[in-house]
Amino acid sequence: MSRGRVAVITTSAANVLEDIDTLVAQADMAGALAADKTTILKDNISWHMPFLSANTTPWQLEGVIKALRRRAYEALVCVENRTVVTNARKGERLNRYTGVLKDYQVPVRYNFNPAHMKWVRYEPKAKMLVLDQIFPEGIYVPDYFFDKNIIHLPTMKCHIYTTMTGAMKNAFGGLLNRKRHYTHSVIHKTLVDLLAIQQEIHSGIFTVMDGTVAGDGAGPRTMTPVVKNTMLASSDSVAIDAISAKMMGFDPMSICCIRQAHEEGLGVGRPEEIEVVGEDIEKVNWHFRQADNAVSRVGKMFWFGPLRRLQYMMFHTPIVYLFVFGSFLYHDYIWWPIEGKRRMRKGALTEWGQLFESYAK
Repeated sequence: MSRGRVAVITTSAANVLEDIDTLVAQADMAGALAADKTTILKDNISWHMPFLSANTTPWQLEGVIKALRRRAYEALVCVENRTVVTNARKGERLNRYTGVLKDYQVPVRYNFNPAHMKWVRYEPKAKMLVLDQIFPEGIYVPDYFFDKNIIHLPTMKCHIYTTMTGAMKNAFGGLLNRKRHYTHSVIHKTLVDLLAIQQEIHSGIFTVMDGTVAGDGAGPRTMTPVVKNTMLASSDSVAIDAISAKMMGFDPMSICCIRQAHEEGLGVGRPEEIEVVGEDIEKVNWHFRQADNAVSRVGKMFWFGPLRRLQYMMFHTPIVYLFVFGSFLYHDYIWWPIEGKRRMRKGALTEWGQLFESYAK
């Protein structure tokens, strides 16, 4: 593992697959991942709708697969998780992964399918900050993840709860089961605990982050897509999140999960201590801003605001399904047809929008 090293590259739709190969070489992917182990491709479907900046892009997925195969990583598998408002199989299809995975003969496993993997109790060696308190009955993780490499495939985007989301947040869906919403009030410490667990169970960890179209505003779904022609890679989850945050315009060490992971020795969070190779990003500042939407404003009142004493009643009882339905209704049947489609039509005019449509063929 090249701790504290992050590769950054400027790319274009015409050259992105070749540029990803260069990027992973600069970030020393071969040094981070054992070639004789199965490698999990953990994509990020924040939303099943085909909304650029919200989800792993098909070129991100294809470029990484090609780079792995070129380096003799043959045992590849894509692992999906579900959330209460996102349909993984629908997301694969609408976001153009299906053809890529079929072309390169990469199978898909679902962490919610008992035929693919089972959830087993795990006793972390590291001292947990919150997970053992949130789940006193025990911490459960997928048995399939043990002794395998994992490559996280997040996008550069803001997030309503964590300011920005990247490598650390990408483990959230894969390693936590359906009750993961219990952790929202302590989300930053949860991500630190999950990183500690990852470093214990995986044979190698690597991240390729897509900023070709980055997300500004109320992420991880209702954002403004902004063309930035950028991609990042690293074997240090903390460092890549720190550099991504810095480029977006945030102070990395003011983001709790980055600061605490740095303090726990799980990676490097201080930008001045990180080796950036490829592009000079010292003066880069995209001036992104975290924002809220109608759903997050209500949620924050219960998770962090004046109604937080009602958390248990709202989120640990069947009442939670009212919030699930409200989120689903808002995102899929209000925001998407009114605003999301309009933003995607605008994005379709860019080179990345045209590349995205080419994957439909």
